[in-house]
Amino acid sequence: MDAYDALMEKHGYAGSARYRKVMETLMTPVQAQIAGELPAQPEDVAAKLNIGVDQVKTEIRDMFRKGVAIPKNFETMEGARFARVVTQLHDASEASYFVTDIFGDKLFDVWEDFSQNEWYPRYAQEYAQRENPIDRVIPAYKSIEGMAGVTQFDDIREIVKAAELIATVPCSCRYQAHHTATILDSCLQFGRSAEYAIVRKSGRKLSQDQALEILDKVEDDGQVHMWVNAQMLSYGVMCNCTNDACIAWTPMLQHDVSVEKRAAKSRFEAVLDQESCTGCQICVDRCQFDAITMTTVPGSKKLKAQIDAEKCWGCGVCVLKCDPESISMKLARSLEHIPAQRVA
Repeated sequence: MDAYDALMEKHGYAGSARYRKVMETLMTPVQAQIAGELPAQPEDVAAKLNIGVDQVKTEIRDMFRKGVAIPKNFETMEGARFARVVTQLHDASEASYFVTDIFGDKLFDVWEDFSQNEWYPRYAQEYAQRENPIDRVIPAYKSIEGMAGVTQFDDIREIVKAAELIATVPCSCRYQAHHTATILDSCLQFGRSAEYAIVRKSGRKLSQDQALEILDKVEDDGQVHMWVNAQMLSYGVMCNCTNDACIAWTPMLQHDVSVEKRAAKSRFEAVLDQESCTGCQICVDRCQFDAITMTTVPGSKKLKAQIDAEKCWGCGVCVLKCDPESISMKLARSLEHIPAQRVA
C-alpha cells in the first residue's frame, strides 16, 4: 500500500481508481507521504521520511494552500492534519479563488467523475438512513419581511448580524460541475471557517453590509439559503444552493432519496392567489423543488400557477419575482419544527 492508498483508505475509498486521481491531482507523492504522517510535528515527519525539516514545512504550507492540510493555527501551520473526510477535502480543495490557477479544470473534472460514479450514490444511501436532516432551508428574507411570527432563526439578516467574522468563497459544487448560470461567489463562511478562507486567501473578508449585498444577489438569482438545522445563530457555513449542482441535493435527486433526509423545510410555505396570477411561469422556473406547475383554470384562457404544498420547502424565491404579487408566504410550522440542538 503506497501513501495515496493509505489516505484513500482513511476516507473509505480504498482501491478506488477515481479517488486516486483526485489524490494524485491534489498532491505530489512526497506530499501524500507527509499527509499520511500528519498531525505529527514536522521534525518527526522529516525523520520518518528522511527528508529535510524545511522541505516538510514548505510542503505543508503548499498543502494548506491547496486545501489538503488543515492546521490548528492558520498562520504557523501548527497542528496540520489531512482532511478528515471526503466532504472536507472536496470543499477545501475546490472552494477557492485560485483553484484554477493551480489546477486549471483538471481538479474539477476528476472530482466530478468520482462524485457522479462513486461518491454521490453512496452519499445518498447514507443520508437515506438518517432520521433527522442536518440542514434547513431559510427563506429569502424579502419574502417574509414584516410577517408576524418570524424569529431570529428564520431571518437571514439576524444570522449575519450575529457573526463577528464573515468571508465568502466560490461555490465548490457549481465550480466543479461548470455551472455558471448563477453567481458562484455565494458560499458564506463564519467564524473560524471565515478565518481559514481569509488567511488562505481562498476567499475574501466581508463586512456585514457586504454579506447582505451578496445575499440580495443570491436571492435575486433564485438560490436557496441553507443553514444548520438547529436554533443556532452561530455556525461555520451558509450554503446557497441550486438543484442542478449541489452536494446537499444532487445525490438525493439522482438516487431517489428525499431531499428532506438532508435538508428540512423552513417554517414557511408559499401560497397562491390564483385569480390574480397572470400565467407568466417565472415562478415555475425559479422553484428548485418542482413545487409549482401550470394548470388549466375554468374561465381563464391562460394557464395559471398551482403550488403543491407537500413539495414546497418554503424558500420564498418564487415570491420575489412575482410581479402581480400573487404568491406570498404563510407561517406553516411552529418554532418546535427547528431542533433546539444541532443533530449529529
